[in-house]
Amino acid sequence: MSWWGKILGGAFGMMIGGPIGALLGVALGHNLDKGVNVNNHSAGFGRQEKIQTIFYTATFSVMGHICKADGRVSEDEIQLAQDVMRKMDLNDEQKKLAINLFNEGKNSTFQLNDVVNQFRHEIGFRPNLIRMFIEIQIMAAYADGELHQTERDILLNVCRLLNISQADFERLCAMIAAMHGGQQSSQQQYNGLTLEKAYAVLNISQNASKDEVKKAYRRLMNQHHPDKLVAKGLPEEMMKVAAERTHEIKQAYEFIKEKKFIKCNT
Repeated sequence: MSWWGKILGGAFGMMIGGPIGALLGVALGHNLDKGVNVNNHSAGFGRQEKIQTIFYTATFSVMGHICKADGRVSEDEIQLAQDVMRKMDLNDEQKKLAINLFNEGKNSTFQLNDVVNQFRHEIGFRPNLIRMFIEIQIMAAYADGELHQTERDILLNVCRLLNISQADFERLCAMIAAMHGGQQSSQQQYNGLTLEKAYAVLNISQNASKDEVKKAYRRLMNQHHPDKLVAKGLPEEMMKVAAERTHEIKQAYEFIKEKKFIKCNT
């Protein structure tokens, strides 16, 4: 049985504990003691399923907290959360849980530091999974077209708790800002994409050599490979989100090849 089946079937019990377990319990309509002993209640719930549940719970609750950071949740931010849910093909019960987690994150009593600290502890050494988590949060912050200072402050705090440097945070922001401006439409392959944005997506200088561009592309594709992320604990329902990122990275790489290197060789 998948983690979703166990969660929605009520078999999750109290396998998580801590602030994330309490948060999940509230979102499901249960009252769980956040101090519960995890080891006494985790039978039948594997390590992989536990990580998937924690990733999902933390993702939507922290997203709600960040979107509320500037004082209100905009329509664009709500749309982004709904887009993530739609890409996951959630059924009505699953959507309800995601929305409840998002709303819990908006609550003034939301324990951001505690949730992120438990998330980091449970995820362990899975840098690509942590990277995917923070990328989703940055995407949420950029949903209304700009990164507000309050959102930036919260994201920097989350990065600090996850041991992500400010330099890496700035690079991720540049990548995601570029992607928001260069997503592919169904009618035009490179709609809105420029060389500047494409290089930003690959997180490299516009003076990078052909080999450097290729290395950056391969590194990013490896970091965002959906199957590899799922093997590390990404919920299977989030594979489409990861697949979209690999599509954007590939699009940027192909655009640079076409506009710079292929033309230079003709």
